[in-house]
Amino acid sequence: MSEAATPPGSVPGSGSVFPPGFDPIAESAEKTLCFRGFWAWAVLILLIVLGIAIFMWLLRKCIQGPAYRKANRIDGKVVIVTGCNTGIGKETVLELAKRGARVYMACRDAGRCEAARLEIMDRSHNQQLFNRTLDLGSLQSVRNFVERFKAEESRLDLLINNAGIMACPRTLTADGYEQQFGVNHLGHFLLTNLLLDRLKHSSPSRIVVVSSAAHLFGRINREDLMSEKKYGKFFGAYSQSKLANIMFTRKLSTILKNSGVTVNCCHPGVVRTELNRHFSGPGWMKSVLQTGSLYFFKTPKAGAQTSLRLALDPQLETSTGGYYSDCMRWPLVPWARNMETADWLWRESEKLVGLPPLEPPPPPATNQNQNQNQGPTQNGNGTTTQNGNQNGSANSGTREMQSVETVVVNRS
Repeated sequence: MSEAATPPGSVPGSGSVFPPGFDPIAESAEKTLCFRGFWAWAVLILLIVLGIAIFMWLLRKCIQGPAYRKANRIDGKVVIVTGCNTGIGKETVLELAKRGARVYMACRDAGRCEAARLEIMDRSHNQQLFNRTLDLGSLQSVRNFVERFKAEESRLDLLINNAGIMACPRTLTADGYEQQFGVNHLGHFLLTNLLLDRLKHSSPSRIVVVSSAAHLFGRINREDLMSEKKYGKFFGAYSQSKLANIMFTRKLSTILKNSGVTVNCCHPGVVRTELNRHFSGPGWMKSVLQTGSLYFFKTPKAGAQTSLRLALDPQLETSTGGYYSDCMRWPLVPWARNMETADWLWRESEKLVGLPPLEPPPPPATNQNQNQNQGPTQNGNGTTTQNGNQNGSANSGTREMQSVETVVVNRS
């Protein structure tokens, strides 16, 4: 006896009968997805775009880094900020002015400084901002600035050594020194030393030195400090000058121990400023960097946050000799911690800027005494002098130092 024929649209053995044209497999898949076709792709693309946007927003926040958010004020505090007519320095002055500081804006270009000063006064509602000319590439300009400042102010609560140049073609300062080393290190070295008496008198006071992570590539070249034999715009002279900033900070922190004056240095981050004005690569690469910097570089305001924390945070009132980035203290590489090199650099810098030695020089090795009494010696600038003329040179140097001393030098 034959089985009854299965009705159209039914599933054998299921006992169910479906309308003609009904596909139970497709119906099951559609119930699983809830929808299909154009809307399924549209939702998928929307979710991908949303995910990318959230990732890029988080990346941007990470790039900008933390901000100094404490609301403490510094009404009436006297502040000097170098190189502050634009970029990080300008944002630093703006924030200090909002907190009530009396700020001396020390810039090379008086016209641009005045424009920045008027803008900051309007935004901060602080009238205690002063435009002062300071060319860190001229040691005489540094002395003139200090002389005028000391005639105007009896105290100094905060010194921020912010100015700097980067990767420029090899040129010389007014005093004949390599430009990046002369501006980034020697100019600030002299400025800070000439202001130490005011800083000590105003203690607790602070010094902030803006360095760079480029110090990782730098070495202090004792045989060619002015890059006369070999010049590298970034990995040579610039990196050496930023390493010198750190060694200066560490050495000065030991000198100022128990004085009430702290000194710290920082890496502001990769910031979209005018510091890269000397970029000399292909035009297309410069365009790519300029476009990419809009997103992947810090804004000047974000770059100023670490300097502001070092200048303002009450928790750091006794912290000194540190290197900071993104508002956090970071360890230094071994060559940046080498105090023997830091001592040498300090003595050499004193000679180059014409300051009397703060510490006695180390005694010469006994097995080298005979060689030192005969033949030439070489200084850090690569120039050679004969020992027979040393007494005359020393006397001449002493006279020069005395003339400077009577004007501004008082580091005790």
